[in-house]
Amino acid sequence: MASGAGEPRAEEGGMKGSGDGIASVGSASVGIASGGSASVGAGRGEAAPQGLPVDVLQLMQSGSLELIAQQLVEGVMMGHHRSPFKGSSVEFVEHREYHRGDELRHIDWRAFGKTGRYYVKEFEDETSLNARLIVDASGSMGYAGQGVSKFRYASVFAAALTWLLLVQRDSVGLTLVDTEIRAEVRPTSNRQSFGEFTGLLQRTVPGGETSLADVLQPLLPTLRRRGLVILISDCFDDVERLCEVLQRYRHARHEVVLFRIAADEEETFPFDRPTRFVSLEQHGLRQRTDPLRLRSEYLRQYQEFARRLSEECGRLGISYTRLLTSTPLQQALGAWLSERIAMSGPGHPVSGRRPRV
Repeated sequence: MASGAGEPRAEEGGMKGSGDGIASVGSASVGIASGGSASVGAGRGEAAPQGLPVDVLQLMQSGSLELIAQQLVEGVMMGHHRSPFKGSSVEFVEHREYHRGDELRHIDWRAFGKTGRYYVKEFEDETSLNARLIVDASGSMGYAGQGVSKFRYASVFAAALTWLLLVQRDSVGLTLVDTEIRAEVRPTSNRQSFGEFTGLLQRTVPGGETSLADVLQPLLPTLRRRGLVILISDCFDDVERLCEVLQRYRHARHEVVLFRIAADEEETFPFDRPTRFVSLEQHGLRQRTDPLRLRSEYLRQYQEFARRLSEECGRLGISYTRLLTSTPLQQALGAWLSERIAMSGPGHPVSGRRPRV
C-alpha cells in the first residue's frame, strides 16, 4: 500500500490489537471532517431507525447482505418524501450494447435487424443518474479491531446505496479495487441484478496493497457520461496524488462522494504495552515495538493526514464523510441521506435538475 511521502511505515495506519500483544498495520491514515465535510461516529448524528439491530456485529448476523441492505434503505427512507438523488425529463440519449440484466423492453429491435447485435436505448428518465460505486478491497480494509472489519462495513454501506439507486431505476455499477481493478458489475438499472452486486461483495476477501490514485486514473475514461462517483475506502494513499486524480473527475463534471471508513483503534491508538505490528498488505512485514513511544507521533501524522484530505476535498467540491465502523449503519446512512435530501432542492448546482418526488 502506498503511503504519504516521508511517513514511516511502522507508525502508520490500520491496527489490530489483541490480548497477546499483536497488532496489524495498514498504512497512512486519514480524515477528520472539517468545513464542508461530515463526520459520523458512534453516539452522534440521527437516531437509528427501529427494526434492525443497532449493534453493527449483530446487524451483520441478522440476515444476508441483500436482505440487510434492503431493510436499511426501507428504514432510513421511511418518512422521506423525496429522493436523495436527482430526477430528470424524458429524453433519448444514446444506444449502448445489451448486457445481461438489462430489461428486454429497452432493446432496439430495428437496430438488431440492421446489425444482428442487441442494443439498448437509453433515455434520461431511465438513467437520470449514472452512478459508479468504487470500493477499496485492499488488505488494510480487512482490519477489524474489536468490531466488524472495514471491508464488511463498506460492503453493507455500498449494498444499501446500490439498492436505493436501483429502486429509483437509476443506473449503477460497482468496481472493486486495490492496485488494479479486481472485479466489477456493469452498470444496470435492473433491480433483478441486485444479487450480482451483493454476491460480488460477499465473495471478495480484502488483500494486497493499494494505490487508489493509480487505479482511479485509468478508470476515469471508462465513465462515458457524467454522473455520481462514490468512493468507499480507508483512503490509505498519498493525499496529494489521490486528490490530483479526484480533481480530474471533477473537471470531467462528475460529482464525487468520498466515504472514508475508519476503525476506532486507528483514531485513538489505544495500545499500551509491547506490541507486534503486522502489515495487512505486505506479507511477512512485522515489527515489535513499544506503542507508547509511537503514540504521540502516530497521532500527529494521522491528524495531519486527516486535515489535508478533508481540506483538499472541500477545495475540490467533493462530499467527504468519515464513517467509524462502530457507528450503527442505520445512523450513518440516515444522516448522510438526510443531508443530501436537504441539499437537493431545485436548481441543485450539480445537475440543475429537480429532485424526484
